[in-house]
Amino acid sequence: MSQQNRRVVVTGISALTPIGLTAEDFWNNMMEGKSGAAPIKSFDASKVETKFACELKGFDATNYMEKKTARRLDLYSQYALASAAMVLKDANIDPSTLSESDREKIGVIYGSGIGGIQTFYDQAVTNLTNGPARVSPFFIPMLIPDIAAGQISIQYGFRGPNYCIVSACATANNNIIDAYLIIKQGIADAILSGGSEASICEIGIAGFNSARALSTRNDTPETASRPFDLTRDGFVMGEGAGALFLEELEHAQRRGAKIYAEIIGIGLSADAHHITAPEPEGKGAKLAMQMALKTANLNLSDVEYINMHGTSTGLGDIAESKSIKAVFGEHAYKMNVSSTKSMTGHLLGAAGAVEAIASILAINNGKIPPTINFSTPDPECDLNYTFNKPQERSIQIAMSNAFGFGGHNTTVVFKKFTE
Repeated sequence: MSQQNRRVVVTGISALTPIGLTAEDFWNNMMEGKSGAAPIKSFDASKVETKFACELKGFDATNYMEKKTARRLDLYSQYALASAAMVLKDANIDPSTLSESDREKIGVIYGSGIGGIQTFYDQAVTNLTNGPARVSPFFIPMLIPDIAAGQISIQYGFRGPNYCIVSACATANNNIIDAYLIIKQGIADAILSGGSEASICEIGIAGFNSARALSTRNDTPETASRPFDLTRDGFVMGEGAGALFLEELEHAQRRGAKIYAEIIGIGLSADAHHITAPEPEGKGAKLAMQMALKTANLNLSDVEYINMHGTSTGLGDIAESKSIKAVFGEHAYKMNVSSTKSMTGHLLGAAGAVEAIASILAINNGKIPPTINFSTPDPECDLNYTFNKPQERSIQIAMSNAFGFGGHNTTVVFKKFTE
């Protein structure tokens, strides 16, 4: 088969989120419009301005790995290994049964936007209080953003391409896009891809507070993530991981894999504008979506749903809405769009993976996830954001957007699988 004709499908998904530790629970709680936001429990938040976040509930690393392994991993890597274990189970891949040649054609392209921020903080304090000799020998391996991909590869013996892309909140989408391209080129037959983040710690919250990026709605945290609402005041920090198992179609069919969806288009661009603020007219986001449509060979009217980046920030929600209208024209008002960050919070480098899974499950279940917490219209946000309740709709084509600090823009297009 020529490289141009190699089709890439999704045969496994896993979601470790503030509203569910499995993809099934994540989906069911989205359909119920549940918020994952609550007062922070993982550290004393009395000194930081924002005292709530979307933390994981009930996560136990030893359900997925040995206790000794967990101790030598930053929390973000624990989440990554957990998501990998679940996605392989969902894809019906038993690594112990794979041949050496099989392992050489399976890769791991999996990232984190920030990496081991708590490890960095803890070891910096150790260095300052007890001296360099007391810094852990695991400090650097626990800290670096690529180590999750390395740990997954080591755990399962996958010897194909192994690396991560770091692009802030576009990280997971960028990793999925590279995985797609690697398979398309015939370099690998399958890639475990996605993203993980664990930045709910004092220094993480303090940093985003100083950047004026987070909501400070401390009295009602469960309603704080309110994308497209006029009263939005910033995003809500989330944590967790998402993983997708991507395969070349014939490789998947030979082993009788179930197929969730096909990836048919990708888009990449830069705002070239500001380190944190989006380009006001959404020019970069527009370019990414236009590229995704072109690479997928789609008409504007083919797209039925967009899972928006939709962070609940004043500038971001408007810029993304403008970009969708600039790309789709009148069809922009005929699509459903929504922001699942209203429920999960913003998972930073893991957001793209979790939201890709939301898009895939929307296709499979014929339902649009809602944007919850809406009460006050913003005249500059006038699309069909699927406010407060899910909506039934047959979906053939869904887009998932993810944008990051630095002006990184990414779009992935998923299609309902057909032979």
